[in-house]
Formats: sequence, C-alpha cells, structure tokens
Amino acid sequence: MEKIIEKPKLSKATTKRLSLYLRCLKGLEKNGVTRIKSSELSKMTQVGSATIRRDFSNFGELGRSGYGYNVSDLIKVFSEILDTKEEKRIALIGCGNLGQALLHNNFRRNENLNIVCAFDNDPLKIGNELCGYQVHSIDEMDKVLKQEKITVAISTVPSQNAQQAIDQVVENGITAILNFAPDPLVVPENVHVHYIDLTSELQTLIYFDGQ
Repeated sequence: MEKIIEKPKLSKATTKRLSLYLRCLKGLEKNGVTRIKSSELSKMTQVGSATIRRDFSNFGELGRSGYGYNVSDLIKVFSEILDTKEEKRIALIGCGNLGQALLHNNFRRNENLNIVCAFDNDPLKIGNELCGYQVHSIDEMDKVLKQEKITVAISTVPSQNAQQAIDQVVENGITAILNFAPDPLVVPENVHVHYIDLTSELQTLIYFDGQ
C-alpha cells in the first residue's frame, strides 16, 4: 500500500519555495538527473542551502549526508504536499492585457494546472475568442463555473470591481483565489486568497538589487 504523506502546517513563504523546488526538480528529472545536493539546488533556485535543508526537514528524512536527495522522491513528496497530481480546473476573471497573457501561457510548465474558462464584462470581448478561449459574460458565471467543475479562480479585475466579482466566485463554492488587485478582499474564513501586487514585487526587487 502506498504511504500517505501527512501535510505539515507550512508558512506561505515555505509553500512558495516548495513550488519553486518542484519546478526545478521536474526540469532536472526531464534531463535525466537522478539526485541532487542542497548546494546544487541552491544555485538553481537562489535559495540558501540552509533554508533548503530546513524546508526539507519538515517532511522527515528525505536525503542522506554525502549522497544528497533522490530527485524522483522529492517530486513525489512535494507533488503530494502541494496537491498537484490531479487537474486543477481554473477560471480566469478579467480578460485585459494581464488576463490574456495568462490565457496564452496557461501554466504550460505544469500540465495539472489548467485554465478552462474566462469571463469579462466588456461587450466587445464577450462571445468572442481570446487566445483560443471563448469569453463568457460575468452574468454567466454561476452556470459556467458549475458546468466546468471549477475549483480555483484567478482574478485580474481592477480593485474597484474586484470585490463584486469575487463575491460571485465565492457564492459558487470556490475557496482558492489568486488575486492580482492589491486591495484586500472581504471573504469567508474558509476562502483562501493569495494576492499578487506587481508594483510591490517590482519595488522589492529594485530595493534588493541596489544593496
């Protein structure tokens, strides 16, 4: 019987690094690499070796001193922890420039993350195709989210309209939302919202680049 890995409680920062590790490890596996040391992974990810070892220690003994870590074992553990082995069907809310860029990319480096439907309130976009996806009206959200069995939503809606759009998403039982508007949203406790503020990210990058 396959061993079920218990999910430890991780900080958002650690979880974000796990996703980075997993992407790098999958690349290594494709290139035939079977094992790696924390110092080598550190060079690839720009995460300190000590931090990598501390992150890995959350999941028990994953490696051996002098040998390093088995790449396929790490991929299996991190995939299960991050729950990426099954398809996550994603709705995109907002088809502006950023939304269209997300549709065009559609997580091509992870076959289990899949944007399957898109919504907008622009009459010039509704009913037309963008990047191969038909754009639905926001008014159709209730029907389409259920029909497409959506479990995750990404919102690129501007802050002034984001709360209204997210309210409708939450009403349809979606509890995982990636939001590109920086202003905080009011959601129930069981709904998890991750905010991406591109301006803040860029300012942080510029600050550290100048050190």
